[in-house]
Amino acid sequence: MSACRSRRTGRRRLVLFAAGAAAASLTLSACGEGTSGGSAQTRFVQGKNGIATVPKADRQPAPELSAETTTGTKKLSLADFKGKVIVVNVWGSWCGPCSAEAPNFAQVANETKSKGVQFLGINTRDTDKTPAVSFEEEHKIPYPSLYDPEGKLMLRFPKGSLNPQSVPSTLAIDRHGKIAARSLGPLTAADLHKMIDPLIAEK
Repeated sequence: MSACRSRRTGRRRLVLFAAGAAAASLTLSACGEGTSGGSAQTRFVQGKNGIATVPKADRQPAPELSAETTTGTKKLSLADFKGKVIVVNVWGSWCGPCSAEAPNFAQVANETKSKGVQFLGINTRDTDKTPAVSFEEEHKIPYPSLYDPEGKLMLRFPKGSLNPQSVPSTLAIDRHGKIAARSLGPLTAADLHKMIDPLIAEK
């Protein structure tokens, strides 16, 4: 084999290896990765359960989030729930892990509603509202979701904050409108309580 042919074969193998590595990294993610960037300066503590939390003094304000809901044309805003602990869940009807965690979200939303907790979904990458509404009906979701087919709301989270970076992602926002916790991936009911209960207890 000539030296040139040997070099070409080596380059082809390198390209195939790189492509395989990229495919593997995508497989390791949940349903899909968002385009929100993180920051090495984020002052969060990563828990063993995969839930990252921020000390109260270091929390950043949540951005303004406003859009039509999946079930209507009237706009709903994060600011509508000022003074409450807010749980924001990014999901899609096409996402298997989202479907798996949905009953847990419905359960905990009902359990914590009387304690001043408001759940709010962000439906993304569903190009039509119909499958999103069917998903909510199937899983008996008791709270509204903002319709965000292009993922624009995910981009509003500030750089260096606990921002949503995959589908599903879940954020917990304290009563002062600041981002307190985040999980990337599906959650159990127990996980949700670990995120929410400390914020309910805060003064």
